[in-house]
This record gives sequence, C-alpha cells and structure tokens, in this order.
Amino acid sequence: MMPSIRRRTVALALSAAACLPAHAVRYEGQDFPDTLQLGGASLALNGAGKRQVAIYPLYLAALYLPQKATTPDAIYAQTGPKRVELRIVIPLVKDVSTQEFVKAISKGVNRNSTEAEKAAVAERVKQFNTAIGEVGRVKKGDLLHIDYLPAQGGTILTVNGKVWGQPIEGQDFYTAFLKVFLGDNNSDARLRARLLGQPG
Repeated sequence: MMPSIRRRTVALALSAAACLPAHAVRYEGQDFPDTLQLGGASLALNGAGKRQVAIYPLYLAALYLPQKATTPDAIYAQTGPKRVELRIVIPLVKDVSTQEFVKAISKGVNRNSTEAEKAAVAERVKQFNTAIGEVGRVKKGDLLHIDYLPAQGGTILTVNGKVWGQPIEGQDFYTAFLKVFLGDNNSDARLRARLLGQPG
C-alpha cells in the first residue's frame, strides 16, 4: 500500500472511530455510559445497582466520580463534581410519592453520621428534602440527578432536566447524602456493593 493511501486509510479509520458511541455498561436492560462530562470534569462510572422495595424494583442507581474507587472513604475524599443518577423503574401503572425518598434520606443520614455531622448538615438536609418533596411523585422512566457541582454552589437536584430548589453548599452535605447509599448502616447491601464496583 502506498504511503499516501495508507495515511488516508488510517485517517478514515480514526474518523470513523470518533463517530462511534461512547462505551456503556449494560445493567438490568439499560445502558449507563462509562464516562460523562459534568461541571467541566470527566467522570467515570464507579458502579450501578438496583433498589428494590418489597416485590417491586424502585430505581436503578449509578455513581459517577472523578476517579474510580472501591471504598466509601476514598469516594468521600474526592473533590470536584460527582453524580448520583436514579432511574425510576417501578411498573408503568404505579408511581411513588417522593416523600419515600425524604424518609430514606433522613433515616440514612441519621444512621450513618456522627452526632456532630448530623448537627452540621441538619438544616441542609431539610432544604434538600423540601426540594425533593416538592417534586411530588415519580413514575417509571423518570430520571433524577443529584450532582455535586462546587463551582455552581454545591448539590443540585434535577428531575427530568428540571432543577428543583437551590444549590446546597458544602461537600460535607454531599458526603452525608452519599452515606445513605454507601454507609455501614445502609438499607441495601447489594446496592452498596454494586455502587462500589463490586458484585452484588
């Protein structure tokens, strides 16, 4: 093959590769991109899992971080943007009140934080729960993003592309939120394992 032809072939191959979709992880019939851009940073999928209540799957959760990590402490220590994504997967004929999320967050923070930590974030937990409560109800297909964006003021709740409430400042608050899923006294050990990138 002539050098010029070889160069054109390589260039075409690289161009075609650039047009390919990003790699994705398939879980429970849904694709989760293995990387995404958030707040000017490239985040990696750390893990994805399922939360089931009684006989119904409630949501699929995915955790995106600046760097993959296998322990909660390593995750809490990371600065910069982070994302928890919740995809509601309850049956089409049902929906659920977001007050269930409020209860779960309050219980999770109380179980997994020290007294000093709880006191420090108490008002911000109320602020976040108020925003979630105002959403009302969620149904199959709804998409929630709980993003930590320090350059934009802190933790931001987005439901189906709409922002609810005001940014909640402080990495300590986002850590308290993450402990709901990753703390030692979490409510779903299998989900915790999956978010930590472990089999579950």
